[in-house]
Amino acid sequence: MTEFASYIFIDPEVRFGKPCLKGTRIAVGDVLQLLAQGSSHKEILADFPLLTEQHILAALAFAANRESMIKMIAA
Repeated sequence: MTEFASYIFIDPEVRFGKPCLKGTRIAVGDVLQLLAQGSSHKEILADFPLLTEQHILAALAFAANRESMIKMIAA
């Protein structure tokens, strides 16, 4: 999933500017939290009918991209 940006938007007027999945008001962080709690893709899609598998993959790609930009600074 290289084009995750086409599935994500950031708008200060929506969810306080949190990254959200296009076509929804569902925050990327909400999907990531569900995955971290052990929810399957199938369960998430059943609970949020507006989401697609591509949305979930875009949320993961977004998180991976952000992680790659974090730099540790030694104390």
